[in-house]
Amino acid sequence: MLWIYLLNLAVTIAMFVVLVFRAWIELKNFKIMWKEMEWRRTYEAVGRVLKAEKELFANVDGGDELYNLLCEIFKVPREQKD
Repeated sequence: MLWIYLLNLAVTIAMFVVLVFRAWIELKNFKIMWKEMEWRRTYEAVGRVLKAEKELFANVDGGDELYNLLCEIFKVPREQKD
């Protein structure tokens, strides 16, 4: 009977270790997703600022290249010229 209790204890401890391991993996995934969401918000904010200040870049020497480079870095969609 003692062996059954010890086996039950071993199974319970093993299940607890597996749950802790899975929780640790989920925490890592959550942190990665949270950082990606923060970057996405930053990209959207910078994109809005770049679009609003496009004229400022146009008035500076080399501003068009800088504007295009910043748009590429922050993944701002290009405007279609008609």
